[in-house]
Amino acid sequence: MKSLKSYKRIVIKIGSSLFLNLKDIESIIEEIATLVKDGRKEIIVVSSGAIFYGMSMLGMSSRPKEISSLQAAAALGQSKLMDIYRRGLDRQGVKCAQVLLTWDDFNERARYLNAKNTLTELIKRGIVSIVNENDTVSTEEIRFGDNDQLSARLAILIEADLLIILTDVDGLLDKGKRIPQVDRITPEIKRMASPTDKGACVGGMITKLEAAKMAKDSGIPWVIDNGKKNNIIHKILKMAEDYQDDSDTDALVTGTSYLVKRERLSARKSWIVSGTKPKGKVYVDDGAKEALVNNFKSLLSPGITKIEGNFDVGDIVLVLNNKGEEFARGISNYSSEELIERKGKRAEKEVIHRDNLHIRK
Repeated sequence: MKSLKSYKRIVIKIGSSLFLNLKDIESIIEEIATLVKDGRKEIIVVSSGAIFYGMSMLGMSSRPKEISSLQAAAALGQSKLMDIYRRGLDRQGVKCAQVLLTWDDFNERARYLNAKNTLTELIKRGIVSIVNENDTVSTEEIRFGDNDQLSARLAILIEADLLIILTDVDGLLDKGKRIPQVDRITPEIKRMASPTDKGACVGGMITKLEAAKMAKDSGIPWVIDNGKKNNIIHKILKMAEDYQDDSDTDALVTGTSYLVKRERLSARKSWIVSGTKPKGKVYVDDGAKEALVNNFKSLLSPGITKIEGNFDVGDIVLVLNNKGEEFARGISNYSSEELIERKGKRAEKEVIHRDNLHIRK
């Protein structure tokens, strides 16, 4: 059995649907407090709910589409949301802090590291960070879009041992039957998932699977499960700590998960995977893909077949095969304009150096 310390630092994402019943949230908060107050676990919560509460207070029946209306609902509901966490944790003698983030906090490396330092300091002091997107100031261009994505990026940022995504279903379902383990997010798996039709929510199972893939790509195990179950966090942790390897499916007694331990990415490659929005796309031929994936080479200009987007030196770009499927991303040593000029010709240096390239698996 793995040591309990194997899953010391945990990110828990709590979906808006769980706020429909306050008892569900209070139960989860009590579980978090019991794990934190004796030093057993370091927990950061990514919480939806601010817009849900703001909508209720404004008399809205469905999630508004206008950014200004979302911002108004978030501003109104954020204080109520934090009050629920503060009261619940205070009863157990645990402090909490509010942390609001935007894309810029991940996109700019200096701000990325500053956010990491702040969260790490709060963890050291035994304080539970309640993290949300800063909807009151986010614009369409700098929004994460859903807290599932934010939770995965945050798990990577703080080098979490486990990502738990709590929702109102028992994981990924196929014709009502739970899928206990997902090794790869394939088109078939995506077809099982569907966007949410709940008026106060965004995302649905598809965004949870995308977040799970991001975590897995960075070497972080994950679980998607039903937050309405009694003692759900303890059940998930016991399952994770009992799990032995990728063939031990009998141990996967709850939710949908991927608990195989993988080598962690370096801090720099973690930032490439999750810390910034890609600025463009580079398409390559089969020979270039083979060199990158199987021969661990850098990307050279002769293998490039097409370039999309406007990007500068130092920007993150996606690398796609001739079918338009992303298989890597990295830091470009050239601007898009320079690459268009050099397409098919050998450039002076690598387009993307191997050290600045992440292959998606």
